[in-house]
Amino acid sequence: MRFAPSALLLAATLSVPSLAQTQPHWVATWGTAPVARSNDHKAFTMPTTLRQIVHVSLGGSTLRVVLTNELGVSSLTIAQSAVALPSATNPNSTGAIQPNSSVPLTFNGQPGITIPPGAIALSDPIAFHLAPLSDLAISLSVAGQEIPTLTQHDLSLETNYIASNNQVAATTLTDAAPSPVWDFIKGVEVEAPQSATVVAFGDSITDGWHATSGTNNTWPDLLASRLHANPATSNLAVINEGIGGNRVLHNGWGPNALSRFDADVLAPSGVKYVIFFESINDIGNAYNSTGARDIVTAADLITGFTQFAARAHAHGLKVFGATITPYTGAGYASPAGEAVRQTVNQWIRTNTIFDGVIDFDKATRDPVNPSVFSSTVDSGDHLHPGDAGFHIMANAIDLTLFTQ
Repeated sequence: MRFAPSALLLAATLSVPSLAQTQPHWVATWGTAPVARSNDHKAFTMPTTLRQIVHVSLGGSTLRVVLTNELGVSSLTIAQSAVALPSATNPNSTGAIQPNSSVPLTFNGQPGITIPPGAIALSDPIAFHLAPLSDLAISLSVAGQEIPTLTQHDLSLETNYIASNNQVAATTLTDAAPSPVWDFIKGVEVEAPQSATVVAFGDSITDGWHATSGTNNTWPDLLASRLHANPATSNLAVINEGIGGNRVLHNGWGPNALSRFDADVLAPSGVKYVIFFESINDIGNAYNSTGARDIVTAADLITGFTQFAARAHAHGLKVFGATITPYTGAGYASPAGEAVRQTVNQWIRTNTIFDGVIDFDKATRDPVNPSVFSSTVDSGDHLHPGDAGFHIMANAIDLTLFTQ
């Protein structure tokens, strides 16, 4: 029996939605942006256990973990791994987890995996009750090996632990030392069909420098809490892709913003929105009166912003531009740099390339002297907000941006 072409097209069209509805929909509920660190102390030459704490945004009952060797120059072998709930009674002395909460991770059914240089690895999905806005302990047993370059995020704002041998299944670690960094972990994803992820993309102000460790007081953390409390946006996750010292157009403390777009915006699952908040480090370095380097103009930065937004739009994402916060009084501040900041901010407020604007500058500046932070916001270094300032930033974000 032969069908007319129109009948075949109708059959194909009808089959696609029903197939799509049966596919898992993964959403990144926690994420971080790694950088390359030279392994000068020769860590991991002996079998080592890492127990690392992350604070998720969206909850779920099925999860998977994303491991990373994307900046490594040699293969990385993870012998065993697991997730668990951190101990509520003794979380900070021994890296303790709640008894009977640990669930092993597998990779294609196997307990370990070797990740090639430049790659990431997704664990198999596991059943695990993960509450929204909660902490998760990720334990990795790293096989003894030479690792010249670590794929690491160096500001976790958590107390993580490193111990010898394979202690992944241990409730309490033996002879563990605290560590402020995250090694070899990139994301946690949950299966959430009606949800999506917001990427907070930026530098140290997004990363959370000067936020109190262990309190989840970065502006992305606080935005996640606001979204969760608002019924219209309670299905949204937030991941923090900030890197301290990051720049739009030049490498520095981590790859430049344009070069890490694919890894930190497109790679996480379920991304729908991006908040782009960068360039104070470009300006500070370029116009530093004590030693300018990597000169950029306002037009250069605007071109970078436009490239970032265009690439986001090409993948169906909505991107919101955030104005650059005050920095007069900071170590690399200058009148010339301030003029560039004002020019770029004026463009951000009036351009049509972004899908919306978040005016962090207006929210954090001194109303009498708008080139400096207000006293409530300033952490003391005139560049980074403190905890109160991060709350002000998060509260300045219009949540209706995320109902578009």
